[in-house]
Amino acid sequence: MSAPVLRLEDVRTTFPAAGTRIPVVDRVSLEVAAGEVVALVGESGCGKSMTALSALRLVPKPGRVESGSIEICGRDVLGLSVNEMRAVRGGDAAMIFQEPMTSLNPVQTVGAQVVEAIELHERISFDAARKRTLELFDRVRIPDPEQRFDAYPHQLSGGLKQRVMIAMAVSMRPKLLIADEPSTALDVTIQAQILELLRELQRELGTAILLITHDLGVVNELADRIVVMYAGRMVERGERVDVLASARHPYTAGLLRSIPAHARRDQALHEIPGVVPSPREWPAGCRFSTRCDRVQDRCSDSVPASTQIAPGHTVDCFVVADEVAR
Repeated sequence: MSAPVLRLEDVRTTFPAAGTRIPVVDRVSLEVAAGEVVALVGESGCGKSMTALSALRLVPKPGRVESGSIEICGRDVLGLSVNEMRAVRGGDAAMIFQEPMTSLNPVQTVGAQVVEAIELHERISFDAARKRTLELFDRVRIPDPEQRFDAYPHQLSGGLKQRVMIAMAVSMRPKLLIADEPSTALDVTIQAQILELLRELQRELGTAILLITHDLGVVNELADRIVVMYAGRMVERGERVDVLASARHPYTAGLLRSIPAHARRDQALHEIPGVVPSPREWPAGCRFSTRCDRVQDRCSDSVPASTQIAPGHTVDCFVVADEVAR
């Protein structure tokens, strides 16, 4: 079996606070194989985006990956120099950021920005890079590529800006694509088009995708496997079908019950009480213990181990572990 395109092992990412360092990603381990789509799911503030930034060594200072290992295409990225890591980003791995408006340079045309990304990783003439950019624009279904090449970001719709970001990300045919909420803030029609585009590119290029999202509808459309995060830790992981059909962790089950499609017209939507606590306020035991409707005394003091409930499907929960042991 070939090595995974992305492997995180026991990764811990921290930020300084009150004389100590607070973990925002805490002992996270996951793998993404070639051609596979793995969805990292959870509410805002659960550590999903910081996990993605950790994978590409883009954690903003004064944060840092404090421990664990990260491999992309078999290379230990934590041991690479700054220049070597720059070559990995945009080469072997690329990222589509959540907000294309803030990710694109407002004073440079979108065509020039894609050309610059290509020239950064490949010795190529401007004309050749421009030709490839126009082909990419056409591939991601940007209408009138010649005209859009000379447009500035503010002249494009949100959907077109996201397509530019996708074109830039796949310009070097990366083996790994990290997509951070790629359809957020887009209307339903454009959202569906962006998801279909990602699916087509993944199949065509064989790219591994780590999909960061809170939208379980998006997960059901794209993902092969699901990793559910809460307050910096993984709480459930498994094949998409298994997790969506047989979610066992109380947090995952709560997320699924909160989907509008699961409620009757005469029934109020389910909600998980409370909010994700800040990293400074995370409980010592199970991080979900302050919001869980199945909480026990031990949940507040001890961290549950992973329990396998089916091949490839694991849950970190004392209650579930007791049920499996019976």
